[in-house]
Amino acid sequence: MSRGFVKEDDQEEIPLVPPRANLPEGVTNYVTQSGMDALLVEKENLIKERENLNISSEKERRIAVNYINAKLQLLSNRTSTAKIVDIKKQPQNEVRFGALITLKVGNETKLQTYQIVGVDEADISKGKIAFISPIARILTNKKVGDKALLKLPQEDRLFEIKAISYS
Repeated sequence: MSRGFVKEDDQEEIPLVPPRANLPEGVTNYVTQSGMDALLVEKENLIKERENLNISSEKERRIAVNYINAKLQLLSNRTSTAKIVDIKKQPQNEVRFGALITLKVGNETKLQTYQIVGVDEADISKGKIAFISPIARILTNKKVGDKALLKLPQEDRLFEIKAISYS
């Protein structure tokens, strides 16, 4: 049937779902075990939310279900491509995926600690940076005592590795 014969009120709103964290095409979707666990909990919560929707309007309910289903689809795509990295098998004296790194940044006296994690796990406020981030890239394969230079438009920033752990 032609769209010209459909009433405007019958047309469903297409839910606008925010994309997940960016993972460039062709890049392996590495995750820690705790990152994968968090993705699976997120999936469970979305399914429960969908099952417990308390919306009386049928149209609003369909829109809410479509929105949750779209989020579940994005999440399923991410979990199906996830490759869990066993951080206990990483070289303990080098910065690799999953490493918890203590850094001296420039001339600052206070040390900073970051963990290199998957894109869905990254949260700078929790000290977690994505393995595809510029900082993670320049630190990968470095050892305690090594320095790495991050070139920024305004300035260059020097990072010195003080400690590496995998806990």
